[in-house]
Amino acid sequence: MSEKVYVFDTTLRDGEQVPGCQLNTVEKIEVAKALEVLGVDIIEAGFPISSPGDFNSVVEISKVVTEPTICALTRAVEKDIDVAAESLKYARNKRIHTGIGTSYYHIHLKLKSNPEEIIERAIAAVKYAKKYVDDVEFYAEDAGRTENEYLARVIEAVIKAGATVLNIPDTTGYCLPQEFGEKIKFLKENVKNIDKAIISTHCHNDLGMATANTISGVINGARQVEVTINGIGERAGNTSLEEVAMILKSRKHLGLDTGINTKNIFSTSKLISGLMNMPVQPNKAIVGRNAFAHSSGIHQDGVLKNRENYEIIDPADVGISESSIDLTARSGRAALKHRLSRLGYDLKKQELDAVYEKFLLLADKKKDIKDEDLQVLIGKEENKVNQAMKLEKLQVLCGKSAIPTATVTLNFNEELFTETASGNGPVDAAFNAIKKLVHTRFKLEEFLVQAITRGSNDLGKVHVQIENKGRYYYGFAGNTDIITASVEALLDAVNKIV
Repeated sequence: MSEKVYVFDTTLRDGEQVPGCQLNTVEKIEVAKALEVLGVDIIEAGFPISSPGDFNSVVEISKVVTEPTICALTRAVEKDIDVAAESLKYARNKRIHTGIGTSYYHIHLKLKSNPEEIIERAIAAVKYAKKYVDDVEFYAEDAGRTENEYLARVIEAVIKAGATVLNIPDTTGYCLPQEFGEKIKFLKENVKNIDKAIISTHCHNDLGMATANTISGVINGARQVEVTINGIGERAGNTSLEEVAMILKSRKHLGLDTGINTKNIFSTSKLISGLMNMPVQPNKAIVGRNAFAHSSGIHQDGVLKNRENYEIIDPADVGISESSIDLTARSGRAALKHRLSRLGYDLKKQELDAVYEKFLLLADKKKDIKDEDLQVLIGKEENKVNQAMKLEKLQVLCGKSAIPTATVTLNFNEELFTETASGNGPVDAAFNAIKKLVHTRFKLEEFLVQAITRGSNDLGKVHVQIENKGRYYYGFAGNTDIITASVEALLDAVNKIV
């Protein structure tokens, strides 16, 4: 049976400290609920003393989240701890997270103190927090650059004072994986009362080693990981929840399990990315756009024969429907045949060879090949002039004090049909009107807007992807009116189903 590794998610605290990523209370509650569904054990909901908004968010999250422990951060200051305790009054399971810097830099240059006084302040903070809650976590800030012998003294003292969890942060992301693992091992072997508390990792990504350091820490005895969705956080970010969860799931021989509902990883990643306006880099492990995309012909052929040839993770395990076979000049016949079959074309070998030669010539000119390009190549282009449904009229009402509303008129085989709908914005309202007009059920999977030129008269290109009965359809359009382009792109995709 696998040993439990507790997941401490600090997206709403450390992650939300990133400039431009601040959330309001309603958005924080939405994130907290998603984290509960994801299966995290502890949610660090905020730093209550920092602002009235942070305090209120911890209060409101405590009211709606029942399973995870709700944690509030403090400094080793009594007023901080008082405010944190007040913010947690509605929490079913509550934790106060207090601590102080322990490295030479923090003791002498930041706090203007000395090692003995730091230990006294650490003990006092833990004892004070213990008056409010049974579950007290202590963080030794900049533990990554703290001498192991001194760190062991601090840890032993705070456990004796009542700390139940010991956070060993690599605050500046300085440690090498071997160094960080040895630090955890040293504490396990040299702190005589270490069995009375859980060791936690909190690694930053300044040198790109946050996840590696975290895994090294876990292998050497840490049983809590402090992580964020998409690895967001101060400076270069924190350890990614999704990376740690899937490493431990993939490497079963380690005998460790987070209990994360991994099929919810991708949807949670998209939620955080959208609410915090933090796009996920395409090559980001697990949740990036290209994490399960293949463009090399050798790789495509291998994946189509057996996914495990080039994928150690099943995309479905993280909530992604399937791998992506992207057609480029590097793609082979297997990938081209696969894409054509999804479009309903079953070509014989001789026909495929002929199309493939044309495909290579076109692929050398374009970055990637779309479904429309393939239809042209095989001589069965569906000209948009002959599409069953065409946009006849579009009228949108939106603004600061108006509910976004759209009226759409479609020309369907020379008959006009009109519907009006509202939505979260003008594009959403227009899409809702189209859903009323068409009898084909579909799910919007992707919506991308791309600028082609520059200036206020910019021409926008819109790409949509929709799903219908397990098959995917793409639509494209360009217009200086981005709402019109969006509607025409959606109709381009829907027409392919019809």
